[in-house]
Amino acid sequence: MTTTDGIRLFAGALLMAVLPGLSPGHARGQELPDSGDAQEGAPFLLLPVGAQGIGLGRAMTALHSGEAAFWNPAGLAEQTERRAMVYSGDQLAGPVVAVNVLFPWARLGTFGLSYYLLDIGTQELRDPANNPAGSITVRNHLGIASFGASLPAGISAGINMKLVQFRVGCRGQCENLATTGSAYAVDVGVQAEPFGGLPLRFGWMLAHAGTEFRILNQEQSDPLPTRIRFAVAYEVLHRFVEDGMMDLWLAVETEERPRDPGSPSVHVGLNFSAAGVVHVRAGYVEGPLDQTNGATVGLGFRFDRFDLNLAKYLTRSMVTQESQPIHVSLGVSF
Repeated sequence: MTTTDGIRLFAGALLMAVLPGLSPGHARGQELPDSGDAQEGAPFLLLPVGAQGIGLGRAMTALHSGEAAFWNPAGLAEQTERRAMVYSGDQLAGPVVAVNVLFPWARLGTFGLSYYLLDIGTQELRDPANNPAGSITVRNHLGIASFGASLPAGISAGINMKLVQFRVGCRGQCENLATTGSAYAVDVGVQAEPFGGLPLRFGWMLAHAGTEFRILNQEQSDPLPTRIRFAVAYEVLHRFVEDGMMDLWLAVETEERPRDPGSPSVHVGLNFSAAGVVHVRAGYVEGPLDQTNGATVGLGFRFDRFDLNLAKYLTRSMVTQESQPIHVSLGVSF
């Protein structure tokens, strides 16, 4: 690949990193979502992480979960075990790997550390004589420090502090292609269960609010894809199952741009649990802000200190027209 081709590759990779169309697929031939009047930077932040959340159609804002560092940090408040988790899945932009570790502290709350990698890929460069001249790699990185705590009156609150980076790395004769884009962001979230014995929970979250995402220089900067989410969740079986061996949570939420409102997305999820050992999930997403409109399904299993969660989109890839890959989450208590 010539230097000119390398520049074209860089431009293409940069376009992939900043366009909000990098999810596993669009249902029904959906077009890329309109980003409004202003381009948003680092929209890979909108890609879902974790099989539980994907299986529930991303309706996670009002739910407790070990995955909550990637959804709503207020959902970490009820964690009682130290846990380590690994997430893996394929997006249209490339494979995603994420890890997080949770440390509950009984009198304070739950602390968490998380890391997320979206690997867009590596491309070999060649000179005009077709000799190897080097290679470039394109990756997105996200580091998160989380805290969630329980407050009086059935309220939980949480915060994420984020470091967001986009990197083009160079090996060989491509120094002019190497670059880094970065930003700092914060998530703040609240959950409330105000009616005592009634298992009705509300959730609110401000996600990805922070500094502008800059690439190359200050002139090439865009605001982060900030979102506001409102949610409600209700446990349907509490009137019929008294021993608590089964539960069925129905969660519904909406997500909107605070800078350019008027095009909300809607998320619906169902989570059936039997004795906390087996989980069956289903979800649905609809709206112009989302890159994977359509239905999802998921399964979860708990074996002593270990848990395994699987999820899958029921749509087909917009690019390959093939079935979507399975997303996997593995966890262990220690």
